[in-house]
Amino acid sequence: MTLTKVDEIIDEYQGSNDWLVMILQDIQEEYNYLSADALKYVAGKLDIPLSRVYNVATFYSSLSLAERGRYIIKVCDGTACHLRGFINIRDEITRQIGIEQGQTTDDKKFTLEVVACLGACALAPVMTVNADYHGQMTTEKIEQTLSQYK
Repeated sequence: MTLTKVDEIIDEYQGSNDWLVMILQDIQEEYNYLSADALKYVAGKLDIPLSRVYNVATFYSSLSLAERGRYIIKVCDGTACHLRGFINIRDEITRQIGIEQGQTTDDKKFTLEVVACLGACALAPVMTVNADYHGQMTTEKIEQTLSQYK
């Protein structure tokens, strides 16, 4: 990972530590996760303790310290989705891409996450791939859905 882009992101916020969360979000958007090197660099560049940067990075569930895939698959396990077949959807995704929840494929293409709610109960069961919502999911529709991202 080159830190040139990290420098550019910090500069967009005038190097102000008031924007630490936004800086970390932008770095994650660029690299898909927050590496230890990036966290150390941000701490040094903003002249704040690494522990503060780490605390912020671990507080927000949307930020990840683990390298993730290019496509983040989130499967909803909220009440409506759970009642309408979440377990079958999760298991079929696991079968098709060969990873369990919380894991990333070896080629770094997919990461599978299970979340408490995606806020789309009317579409249950629902999953997202990055920002794309896929509702009324069935095990039969998973292969076609995932093929869009392969």
